[in-house]
This record gives sequence, C-alpha cells and structure tokens, in this order.
Amino acid sequence: MKIKKKSAIIYCESQYGRLDGKTAAGLMRHSDRYTIVGVIDSTLAGKDSGVELGEVKNGIPIFSDLKDALLALPETPDCYIYGKAPLNPLLSENERYLIIEAMEKGMDIINGLHQFFSDDQEFARIAHKENVKIKDFRKPPHLRDLHFFTGEISKVTVPVIAVLGTDCAVGKMTTAIELNNHFNNIGIKSVLIATGQTSMMQGAMYGVSIDALVSQFVIGEIENSILSAVEHEDPDIILIEGQGAVGHPAFMSSLGILKGGMPDGIILQHPPVRKFRCDFPQLPMPTIESEINLIEAISDAKVMAITLSHEDMIEKDVMKVIMDYEVRLEIPSTDVLLYGCKKLAQTLSENFPNLSRQAPLKNIYKGPELVSSL
Repeated sequence: MKIKKKSAIIYCESQYGRLDGKTAAGLMRHSDRYTIVGVIDSTLAGKDSGVELGEVKNGIPIFSDLKDALLALPETPDCYIYGKAPLNPLLSENERYLIIEAMEKGMDIINGLHQFFSDDQEFARIAHKENVKIKDFRKPPHLRDLHFFTGEISKVTVPVIAVLGTDCAVGKMTTAIELNNHFNNIGIKSVLIATGQTSMMQGAMYGVSIDALVSQFVIGEIENSILSAVEHEDPDIILIEGQGAVGHPAFMSSLGILKGGMPDGIILQHPPVRKFRCDFPQLPMPTIESEINLIEAISDAKVMAITLSHEDMIEKDVMKVIMDYEVRLEIPSTDVLLYGCKKLAQTLSENFPNLSRQAPLKNIYKGPELVSSL
C-alpha cells in the first residue's frame, strides 16, 4: 500500500548532523511518508541539509527558526516533525512554544519522543481548536492489540537477517533501509521490520517502536511483525532494524530482536574510531570482536557481514579498516553509504542460495570491493 506523502519541516535545533539528530538525518535520507522541505537548526542556518550530513547537496535548506522557514518556503508545510532523539525526552519551554506556533499555522505535529504530545492537555486543546492532528510514533498499541511470543517464528522458512550494532546511533537503520531498497530494486522481495520510531516515521509497514513497549511484549511484537509480513507479503527475505547494542548496559532492545526474530544471520554495524558510547562518555566503546563473540554466544545466528559508520574518518582509512576486518576476522565488510549494498547482497546470497535464484549473480571485482548484479 503506497502512502500519500505530506510535506514536512523538521525541528532539530543544535543537533542536525550530530548523534541526537539521527531522526532528522534518517528522514532526510529516506521517507515514504513525508517530503522534507526544510530543517530548523539555528546553528547551521543558511546551509544545505545534505552537505551537513556529509553527503551531496540536496537543495533542502536549514533555517534559524520556524518564522524564517515559513517566510522563505512557498507554502506552509503540512507537518512539523520533532526530529531529535535526546536521552532526556522532555521538551524545553521554547520547544513547547514552537510546537504551539506550528499548530497555530495549521501544521500537524509528528513526534518520536517518549513524552506523548497527544496526552498534553494544552497541546490537545490547541490541536482541536486549530483542527490539526498530533501523531506520537512511540505511543504503544493498546493492550488488546499486543502479542505474546508464540514460537511460530520457528516455522518461517525465508531468511531473517538482523542489522545490529556495537552502539546506538551508528547507522543500523540506514543500512537496513538501503539493503531493503537494494533487494527490492533488483527483484528480490524484501520486507523491513521496523523497531524504532524513525523507521516508522519513514513509512515502514511492519513493526513497532519496541523501546516504548512493556518488556513482556517486546519479543512477541517482533515475532508477530515478522509473521504478519510473511503472511501478507510472501517475501524472499526479511530484514530487522536493530536497536542499541547487545553489549550496551543501557539498552535491552537487541536481546528482544535476537529472541523474537530468531534471525538466521547478523549484519553488524560499527563506528571504528568512536571512543565512547553515544551519550555515555564514561563508557568506552567495545571492540568489534567482543560484540561478535557476545552476539554469537547468545544466538544461533552468525555475524555474516560488517558494515561501517565512517564518522570522523576519511575514505582512505575506511578502506583500510574494511581490508583489515576481511583479512583478520574473515568477515565481508563494507560501508553502505560509500559503497552501496552489492557486497552485502552478494554475501547473503552465498549463505542463502535461494536469493541468487531470484537474481542471477554476475560477479566482478573492482578493487577490494566485490560488486555484482546484486
């Protein structure tokens, strides 16, 4: 089912292109649900939003505030998206004012925080007055609609691949989306299971924001999302977006994904030069070897590929890390944003031959990066 897109501006004050701005970055890179027309971040006002993500110029401007944005844009956007994902989910007074201002301009409010705007009496009153909607993407389903684990996941015969990471905000969602799109573009039917608010905002048809669920239901909801995708889509492969990291002391989401998804393989995303865990400067980053060992100790799935987040790296150094991992760890490695998904698809097709029957392989080498018709 195709989603009718709405125009949207993203609020990401002081965080666009930084770790807590990952919701904004994800929506800028991909969205089936919204057409992004601008970003609000006064620290980067006047700059191009694509360039500020380290990518090509996209012509989508960054504004200092909502007033400047509405003066510059040809028409008022349909939606105002709160595009930050901070550790502290509570709004500042200024952020509340901007949301009210957006509603008074006739814009629907899109929220990914744990603080539910639709439960806020002032917001609800103004939304009703202005005839606008508030959508809280992290709001869990009603209790009657939640699912316990059943074990039926063991009957799924198509490959289920989880894209996990060594930390939060390392690009797991981006890799999962890019690989999902790549498979579908070459005729292999792939379905993405969303597990976070950003991918739900982007338009994923299956999944739920699992960190907003009571823990009793996390595993069952992941299982049910996969079973629903299998029943309704008849896919060739299923990809699960990862959350947090198995070894991260602050998050449990990856354990739920391993249990509820019972994946057949793992793609592991890692930022090689990051020194400390995101938002936790007192916690050093783990080695990629330690995370691989931990995942494979608690799951039947093997890490089949490594993908890199090239933050604070130049391409020459990225290639050195890729070659090091492939020689030392004997695991195919790549950087999806720099080199695409061909090596990932090649690797998965070698592990799951039915995939290659869907799209015949024509392998060639181009330097150290293996490329193919996949």
